[in-house]
Parts: sequence; C-alpha cells; structure tokens
Amino acid sequence: MSKHGATKRHTPRSLAALETPVVALTAYTAPMAKLMDPHCDLLLVGDSLGMVVYGMDSTLAVTTDMMIAHGQAVIRGSQRACVAIDLPFGSYQESPEQAFRTSADIMARTGAGCVKLEGGVEMAETIRFLTQRGIPVIGHIGLKPQAVHTHGGFRTVGRGDEADQIMQDAKAVSDAGAFAMVIESTMEPLARAITEAVPAITIGIGASPACGGQVLVGEDMLGLFSDFTPRFVKRFGNLGAEVDKAVADYATAVRSREFPGPDQCVGLAKKS
Repeated sequence: MSKHGATKRHTPRSLAALETPVVALTAYTAPMAKLMDPHCDLLLVGDSLGMVVYGMDSTLAVTTDMMIAHGQAVIRGSQRACVAIDLPFGSYQESPEQAFRTSADIMARTGAGCVKLEGGVEMAETIRFLTQRGIPVIGHIGLKPQAVHTHGGFRTVGRGDEADQIMQDAKAVSDAGAFAMVIESTMEPLARAITEAVPAITIGIGASPACGGQVLVGEDMLGLFSDFTPRFVKRFGNLGAEVDKAVADYATAVRSREFPGPDQCVGLAKKS
C-alpha cells in the first residue's frame, strides 16, 4: 500500500525483483481482472482474445482498437498487477517506427505498464528501438501464434535444428532490452537452458517449471472450455460445467414460472 492508501501496481522493475516465480494469467475483461488481480503479478491482455472472446480461428484478425478496448477494461478492473498488452499482427512488423507508434498509442490510451510482441532475431532491432524510447517490452519466442501458418499449426517446437534458432532468438530478445519473454510450447530442456542463459525473466506456457514465471489463458485454467484444451494446460477449476448447470437451472425456472418469484419483484405480495 502507498502512503495514500492505494495499492501500488507492479512494474517491470518490481517483477524482476520478485523472489518467487512471476504469476501471470491472461485477462480480457474488468470483472475477470478484478478476480485475478489479488493473486497475479502480471495480467496479459493477449491477442488470444480473438479466439477466446470472439471465436476466431487464430489471432491474425485482432486489431489495435480491440486490444486497447480490452486493455482499458483490464486496467479498470485491476490495481496490483502489472498489465501487459499484445501488439496485434500487422501493427509492428513493418518497421521499428510503426512498432513505436502502436506501442505509444496503446500505452497512452490504456495506462498499461508494458507491451508484448512476438519474434526473435528478426525483431531485435525493433525491441531495442522501443526500449531505448521508454517502452518496456516482453518478447515472445518458441511457438508464435501470429506465425502459426509458418509453424505448420499449433505444435511443440524446439526439436533438432529448431532448438539452435530458438536459443538465438532468446538471446537476441534479451540483449535488445526486453525485460521478459514468454516461451510458448517449447521442449522442456530447451526452455530450461534458455532460462539459465538469459537475464530476462522467462515466462513459460507449455515450457518448463524452471522458467522465471508461468502464464496460462485464464479461461483455459478455469475450465471454461471443454472442446479443446492444450496439453500444457492444467485446469484449476471446472467453471464450464458450473455455468452449464446454472444456465440449465435458470432455463427450467423461467419455463416453469418459478422465476421471477416474490423476492425478485417489486409490489408483489410475498407468500406468508
């Protein structure tokens, strides 16, 4: 708590100073951010919202305006966690200058603490350009959802020759000034080796318990989806089944005219 009584929000610097692994989850709405905030060090407004919230097949159609709207909601719903916002596909790859304009727009309009972008060696110049101009950056290596077609689909990466390239990506991202990097769907020994090799915080998702933190899509972790769950997800709840039951109970109550009852109506005499 600050001297004025307000909760002090985590920053990239305070995340780096944590003595325990960074606890991170994706969040896209104010109510979910409010529930997650007391327990999380980092809330990521991921472009995964395209698939999770909007039902898209991939993240490629997500826009900057979408990221800003959801980023604003998560900022409003949280007080403690550092909030990071993804740069969506096509909003930063063209040039460092384009990446800066997008990042500055997102941070100015949301109040986020940092941005996240995908890419390794090829994005090092852009990361350096941003960090030298006051934009804290989280990198993203391993499986990169925005390059899912190049990867040949959603799969585990880091086997054979891929391992050398991903290690080079990690070192380039860290050397360019990223204070952290997400390592996604990557062979465990490689993710462990990267964590030992770079000073940046490594945040694993389907990577290694040795990483400096872990992140999952909140809805996956809560068990809100049943049709597809990646292998690396552990369900810490089964909210999908609870929602299904609650909606079924509601539907039954409406159809039987049990709802609304006297307690939910104004001017209706309650039964004695």
